[in-house]
Amino acid sequence: MTDLHVYSPEPDELAYTFGGRAPVRRLRPGDALEVYTEDCFGGRVTGVDTLPTRVVEFPFLNPVSGPFHVEGAAPGDTLALHFVSLQPARDWAVSSTFPHFGALTSTSHTATLQPPLEERVWIYDLAGGVARFSARNSDFVVDLPLDPMHGTVGVAPAAFEARMTITPDAHGGNMDTPELRAGVTAYFGVNVDGALFALGDGHARQGHGEVSGVAVECAMRTTLIVELLKGVPTPWPRLESDGHLMSTGSARPLEDAYRISQHDLVTWVAGLTGLDELDALQLVSQAGEAPVGNVCDTNYTMVAKVAKRYLRGARAYDGVHARLRERAATMGA
Repeated sequence: MTDLHVYSPEPDELAYTFGGRAPVRRLRPGDALEVYTEDCFGGRVTGVDTLPTRVVEFPFLNPVSGPFHVEGAAPGDTLALHFVSLQPARDWAVSSTFPHFGALTSTSHTATLQPPLEERVWIYDLAGGVARFSARNSDFVVDLPLDPMHGTVGVAPAAFEARMTITPDAHGGNMDTPELRAGVTAYFGVNVDGALFALGDGHARQGHGEVSGVAVECAMRTTLIVELLKGVPTPWPRLESDGHLMSTGSARPLEDAYRISQHDLVTWVAGLTGLDELDALQLVSQAGEAPVGNVCDTNYTMVAKVAKRYLRGARAYDGVHARLRERAATMGA
């Protein structure tokens, strides 16, 4: 017998780290979870005049809901999270520039003598089922398709660490890949008993790379299904859609994030297909894609992606994604 859990945290229940927090709920493999997550500013930026630096105090950025304890999860296992649905929780969303943050500005680790970019806020109207961009300094308006995703999902890291939610790494975290949308199963290697997963940083949509440092940020209502794969390791977060397998890598410099993601995908494909390493390398080299997650966070994230049709029926994780998709269909998703 599996259960549906509903969790909507109060502001003082939001977490800002992976690790170092007691669980807010206990789940069993097979359970479903409906969870509310706040936007990266904690809902405090509500108009073009509420600049983030005036209403958000560091380090209270990028809150997540959780962590959730999964019964039976232990180091060496893999946690599978299938995202059934993602729905913006408000009819508006926000984006901004943020001082010394983003890919095209001076930062603390890419230090220059230039002043920071002007801090500016954009409010996106979501009421029409689109994300309406309205330029601040002209009458230019364009509707962008909604493509809800979670920028931040992960488990507690290993070795007693607590990591800020803004940092992506092998435990997951703020990967900011638009590939993490409804219909996708995310796989995380378990590092501590119970896995202690959390999620947040909902985006109504985001361009690959999140070049400005801030997506179309929104509160989100998300339904997911939890599954546990015993004795199956996963070295870096992986994603599976109906059509693709994806590996992530997070590091600085960007080429190391690229290498991590490509290495994981090549070795994963080799294990699934029986190809030797060089044949798998050749196949991924010619059939693969490399979407960018983020180039603005404390680590950068790259994704390595290959279509499953090229793998001649190989099934990842014994077909758990397909089984979870069938389960999601019974939930009306």
